[in-house]
Amino acid sequence: MRILTVFGTRPEAVKMAPVVRQLAALPEVEARVCVTAQHRQMLDQVLSLFHIRPDYDLNLMREGQSLAQLSADIFTNLDPILEDFKPDWVLAQGDTTTVAITSLLCFYRQIRFGHVEAGLRTHDKWQPFPEEVNRRIAGVVADLHFAPTNWSKENLLREGVDESIVKVTGNTVIDALQFVAKQPEPDEVKNLMETLGINASRRLILVTAHRRENFGEPLENICRALVEIANRGDVEIVYPVHLNPNVQEPVNRLLHNVEHITLLPPLDYLPLVHLMKHAHLILTDSGGIQEEAPAFGIPTLVLRDVTERPEGVEAGTLKLVGTETFRIIQETQQLLEDKTAYETMSHSINPYGDGHSAEKIVQILLNGRENL
Repeated sequence: MRILTVFGTRPEAVKMAPVVRQLAALPEVEARVCVTAQHRQMLDQVLSLFHIRPDYDLNLMREGQSLAQLSADIFTNLDPILEDFKPDWVLAQGDTTTVAITSLLCFYRQIRFGHVEAGLRTHDKWQPFPEEVNRRIAGVVADLHFAPTNWSKENLLREGVDESIVKVTGNTVIDALQFVAKQPEPDEVKNLMETLGINASRRLILVTAHRRENFGEPLENICRALVEIANRGDVEIVYPVHLNPNVQEPVNRLLHNVEHITLLPPLDYLPLVHLMKHAHLILTDSGGIQEEAPAFGIPTLVLRDVTERPEGVEAGTLKLVGTETFRIIQETQQLLEDKTAYETMSHSINPYGDGHSAEKIVQILLNGRENL
């Protein structure tokens, strides 16, 4: 049985790494890995962390490239690999340009395609952009949908997908998170916590904000809220800043040299996970962190108007707060000052899995090889 996994960004690599490791351990499977390197530097550190060596590296990241240019490059560079390897299955994860184009190539070559983390929807094609349409494209093509939750499964069923090809597996990010959380804490995190004086009375707020739909005024509103929150004096805000110039410029202009705010370059996944473990509160527009934070019981305010991960909102560990300055300040202050509100969120149950999602995905492929 030949299986090719394809991914290109750090979040994809994190979520596919447990699947890749499971496949690599099976003598009855010829498993290969192709990376588009849609994100080069951030991808490489995850490959190193999980000890994954790609069989094919397309190395497609180019400064300032458009989505159309990236899509064209994936089409022309991945297609010869499919022709040469002739996989029985191709697996890709999530909602990136890589997964959308990979799914279309599989359709053109009549290769069975398995969509990991299938069924996430906001039902607004512009939020998030371009991810909402990317995952819908993959959903139309997929021969197997590995849905992380029952909510995701129901989205697919409402779209007319045959229930027999939708499998609820949990989210592989929890598998990855458990693996990484067991690794020794990096010195850079230990030193940062010591420098900032993080303790019971001086609490850490971790911030990540980088999504396209928040470029411009929304991100500036977020930054203004962070300044006000930092002025309390009893918190330390740590913000690893994405390399995109649309993030770098406003964040550095508004937050550079603000007391109690520490701006960092993008963190590797290992220190990011351990920094999350120290956080009292997280403010984020990241999809992955919405899934990871509940595993640590950390209340998380989502800096978006809609989310494709409502399970966390329903469970109570996430709260949508949008990007208006006053609302962000108000909701943050409540969690810092209202112990009951904080404990209600921190004690919510993680709805995203038990850490065995990759095993379930691989077993489904093996069990169904005769009739899928």
